Amino acid sequence: MATTRKVIISCALTGAIHTPSMSPHLPVTPDDIADQAIAASKAGAAIVHLHARNPETGRPDQSAEAFGKFLPKVHAEADAIINITTGGAPHMTVQERVVPARTFKPELASLNMGSMNFGLFPMLKRYQKFAHEWEQQHLENSRSLIFRNTYADIAYILEELGDAGTRFEFECYDTAHLYNLAHFRDSGLVKGPLFVQTVFGILGGIGTHPDDIAHMKRTADRLFGQDYVWSVLGAGRNQMNIAATSAAQGGHVRVGLEDNLWDGPGKLAESNASQVTRARQIIEGLGLEVATPDEARQILGLKGKTQTAIT
Repeated sequence: MATTRKVIISCALTGAIHTPSMSPHLPVTPDDIADQAIAASKAGAAIVHLHARNPETGRPDQSAEAFGKFLPKVHAEADAIINITTGGAPHMTVQERVVPARTFKPELASLNMGSMNFGLFPMLKRYQKFAHEWEQQHLENSRSLIFRNTYADIAYILEELGDAGTRFEFECYDTAHLYNLAHFRDSGLVKGPLFVQTVFGILGGIGTHPDDIAHMKRTADRLFGQDYVWSVLGAGRNQMNIAATSAAQGGHVRVGLEDNLWDGPGKLAESNASQVTRARQIIEGLGLEVATPDEARQILGLKGKTQTAIT
C-alpha cells in the first residue's frame, strides 16, 4: 500500500505585526508565549516559529534576554522544532535581528528573501483604541517604512548562522524573492532541501488569489525542481483557504496568531492551538497525515533538537 503523505504544520505564535490591543489572546509575556507554543505542539504543530515581546507593552523585542525567558521551557516541554525569527520587526537592523538565532543556534531560523514595502497601516481603519502609545505609531509608520533585506543583509545572516548548522525557513513574499533564493542557491551559500515559505496577503507582497498561489508554486517548481519543500502562509482571513490549497497540492502549511487573529468571521481565535487544530482538521479531511516533529526534521534535513544551544 502507498504511504500517506505527511504535512508539516508550522505555528507562528505572536510575530511583530499585530499589537496587544487587537486581541487579548495574542501571547505577549514569556509564560504566555511558552504555554501557547507547548499547546500548539501538542495540537499537532511540528514547528513553532517564535518572536519575543516586551511583557509590559507588548512591543517586539529582539534581544537574547527576551528569548531566553521562554525558549528553555519550550525546549524542555515541547517536541516541536524551534524556529527563531531573524525578521524581528521591519524597523530593526539586521544586526539586531540576528542576535537571538546566533545566541541559541536553533534547528531552524526564518530568513526574509528581499526588501519590500510592508503595509500595516490599513489596520488603522479597524482599530481606534490602543492600550499602548507605540501601537498606533507602529501601524502608521508602515506607510513610509521599507523592510530592508538586501543581498548583503541576507548573506550576513547566512554566514552568521550557517556554521552552527541552523537551516532556514525562506520567507518569500513575491516571485522576485524566489529568484533571490535561487541566486543564493546557485552561489553555493544555501543548499537543499530548501524550506520555502511562500507568503500571501501582506500589502507590499503578492496577493491571495488562487492564481497568485499557482504562480508562486509554478515558479518555485521551475527554479528548484525536487530540491525544495513548499509551505504557505496566508495572512488574515485567507489563512485557512490558502492552507487547504497548499495541502491539496502537495505542500505544507503555516498558521498562528502572527499571521491571523481570527477563527472565522467576527470571532477571535482564542489560542494558537485552536488554529493548529483547524489546520489539522483540513489536512486529515483531505486524507493526509500531520507530520510529527521528528518526521519534519527528516523532511527538512535538520540537525536535531540536542544540537542547539537552548538549555
